[in-house]
Amino acid sequence: MSDTAASTPSPAKRRSAWGLLRELRQPKVAVMLALGFSSGLPFLLTANTFGYWLRDDGTSLIAIGFISWVGFAYAFKVYWSPLVDRVDVPLLGRLGRRRGWMLLCQILVVLGVLGMAMVGTKGGLVAIGAFALLTAFASATQDIAIDAWRIEAADNPDEVGLLTSAAQVGYRIALLITDALIIAMAARIGWPVSYVAMAALMAVGIAATFLAFEPARADAVLHDKPPLWSWRGLQDAVIGPFVDFFAKHKAAGLVMLLMVALYRLPDFVMGPMYNPYYHDLGISKDTVAFVRGTFGLVATFAGIAAGGISAVRFGLMPTLIVGLILEGLGTAAFALLSVYADATTFAAVMTLDAFAQAYAGVALVTYMSSLTSLGYTATQYALLSSTYALLGKFLKGFSGAAVDALTPTHGLLGAYAFAFVGTALTAIPPLLLILALWRVQHRAHTAHT
Repeated sequence: MSDTAASTPSPAKRRSAWGLLRELRQPKVAVMLALGFSSGLPFLLTANTFGYWLRDDGTSLIAIGFISWVGFAYAFKVYWSPLVDRVDVPLLGRLGRRRGWMLLCQILVVLGVLGMAMVGTKGGLVAIGAFALLTAFASATQDIAIDAWRIEAADNPDEVGLLTSAAQVGYRIALLITDALIIAMAARIGWPVSYVAMAALMAVGIAATFLAFEPARADAVLHDKPPLWSWRGLQDAVIGPFVDFFAKHKAAGLVMLLMVALYRLPDFVMGPMYNPYYHDLGISKDTVAFVRGTFGLVATFAGIAAGGISAVRFGLMPTLIVGLILEGLGTAAFALLSVYADATTFAAVMTLDAFAQAYAGVALVTYMSSLTSLGYTATQYALLSSTYALLGKFLKGFSGAAVDALTPTHGLLGAYAFAFVGTALTAIPPLLLILALWRVQHRAHTAHT
């Protein structure tokens, strides 16, 4: 599907409220909700929440920043995504290719999170970091399979948007649990036991994998491809997705990839510092958990709904622009807490940030989904999602070092504030790229009419 088609609302998208409700009642929407939850659950356990645990146990900001590089697994997943596209998992392959990979990865996530809980920070950063890396690797691979299932299970482009919204709701619920509930739990029962509880919640995703159907929409396309272990098959699996992508989008494909790479920088770069920031501000775990679980929850669902409605009513390009502006404002707003750390300001900043991240997340995921082709779904989406993760994952590793370097001249809280404002300004380059893509898209549309 071309970007122009994906970005221009069609009459078919203007469904009645009753028709939309009927679609929401489909079993695959509920399955997608649960799979989205399974996809989101491990993410913060090796990222921001992990950083809170490390800071609680006295780990330096520099070490927290660098250990966040276990998240590179999400950025590099494109390199093994052809296997997920074309190879069945031994033994578990009887469930089908997508479901077999999902189940294998979910089991590995459980083992990784339990390993982090058992080793703890007392076992040393190398040991707990190794289990965090296992968790991140399994989680990233699970995402490849779930994203492919989401796109292939849809019967039409409208359903891709519907399932994307369901996935985002599940994903955001998981983030709230691993970003809010776990903090309240850790204040009472400690971090290791809290991580064990999170491992148990992966049962939701495992159950969804067994309840899901194996999508057949891409089977016919894959059936016509040469066997993977032949030279032609290997070329098609590894090179084919990229050839197809650039054949479809031409030179604009490079601009698309660059825009995608920069789009989430306002959210990603300071990611490892959010929870240490709250810790250093003296905000209690209960306050953080309460605000995230109340104001943050409402704002998240509102952002998902607003992003989905905007994409259908106004198109993807306007939605991407609004999401990027909101991201920048949400990130910059955290600087206010260095001056006003009262509960009201904290709640307002968290609400804005939650809405912005949810809105921008729906916009970007829907846009990336519109750029994939059947037969290459897993690899092409992994290419796009790896692209948006790579630069942010790399830069966030230096977030602790940046705050530490700014502290002698700005003070600790001033250093945090300066870093948040600087990160917010990274929204400007992708904004200019979106405007350029929109102009190219408009010219192409005009030329065909």
